Amino acid sequence: MLSWGVIAYGTALSAALAVLLVLLIARERRPAILAAVAAGAIAGPVAWNAILRTTHADQFFTDAPIVVFPISWQDTGSGVFALAAAALILGFGPLRTAAGHRATSLAGLAALGALLVDIYLY
Repeated sequence: MLSWGVIAYGTALSAALAVLLVLLIARERRPAILAAVAAGAIAGPVAWNAILRTTHADQFFTDAPIVVFPISWQDTGSGVFALAAAALILGFGPLRTAAGHRATSLAGLAALGALLVDIYLY
């Protein structure tokens, strides 16, 4: 089970990688959008890990036996929750008048950042 300190560390890294991906891949520079992406990459994994801690669901932390991509259900949940949180924050926030594909594309990058950090860094 992850401690709150480890969760905070991981979500900070998730936010940093998510913003970096949005900067490099989507070439987005608007501060409100970058803040929304960071918020989604933090809120999703925090919510998911809070659920796992509250329910004592330690079996979600079993990694797949693939050396180069050792993903677990816990990692997957962080990515899914980051996708949902970022899509909601972007869609109801700074991208509320933009095309839906723009918000979902950026939310996908936020989720990718959270997923990769979760798999490889904590």
